[in-house]
Amino acid sequence: MKDKFIVTAAITGAIHTPTMSPHLPITSDEIVEEAGRASDAGAAVVHIHARAPEEGKPFGTPELFAELLPRIKTRSSAVICTTTGGALGQTAEQRVAVVKRFSPELASLNAGSINFAIFPVLDKIKEFKYDWEPEYLAMTEDFIFPNTFKTLKQFSGYFKEEGTKPEFEVYDVGMLNNLAFLVEKGHIQKPLYLQFVLGILGGIPATVGNLMFLLNTAKEMFGEDFVWSVCAAGREQFRMCNLALLMGGNTRVGLEDNLYLEKGVKAKSNGEQVEKIIRIGRELGLEPATPDEARAILNLKGLDKVKF
Repeated sequence: MKDKFIVTAAITGAIHTPTMSPHLPITSDEIVEEAGRASDAGAAVVHIHARAPEEGKPFGTPELFAELLPRIKTRSSAVICTTTGGALGQTAEQRVAVVKRFSPELASLNAGSINFAIFPVLDKIKEFKYDWEPEYLAMTEDFIFPNTFKTLKQFSGYFKEEGTKPEFEVYDVGMLNNLAFLVEKGHIQKPLYLQFVLGILGGIPATVGNLMFLLNTAKEMFGEDFVWSVCAAGREQFRMCNLALLMGGNTRVGLEDNLYLEKGVKAKSNGEQVEKIIRIGRELGLEPATPDEARAILNLKGLDKVKF
């Protein structure tokens, strides 16, 4: 499917807070509706985080996912990719519980530890809608997002038991080395699905050279035995996704990564961002993959084999 590209929409995430945009979905109803809008617009995959509905704080408990996943499945045929990044501060056991309970087709698996920092937002916003928001942002000045070799091994075991495909989130080049070690030891199997995450403070910057470096390094380590996608934080989102299309990769957009549609214009929905990247892709002679085509490209087990 050389003329097809997978569009993933990351619906809400665990980075942005309600004060940052009135369009950020925080309740279960809003997250389900936004997943549907993204699917209707052409996203083959929807990446799902959960939030406490009263104040929108990221909080990925199995109970919250139980409110989301069956309804999203009913709403569309999109591949549902659950997070195991969870919310900042959750334990590894809390993060992986969604895979053990719901057995999704696809789930994120962060490929290494990182200084995951979003505290500089406090320099721009002085008044917040909810008290938890500035505290949540401030904690990241002294926060390490832990993904050790032990937890990578444990997570990979749970994924294998459930037949869930890992979407490896690669924030820097050293994480490719981590994955190569896990392949060598038999904890994960090729072909891999790599998501290059660019522009997070603490990770690799979102530049043309860095994306080429990541891709070339992956090819040196894994040959052609992987599928890859790109997401980028903030204003670099569409630039890097456009570059990924030019280089033969796939793309992730969505309000988790970027709240804007263009400079100075906030996106009113995930669907608007999906429509934009599909328009860009079509200008390049590419067509968005359908959910079933994405399942074939990624070798997923199928929606009939999930536990929700």
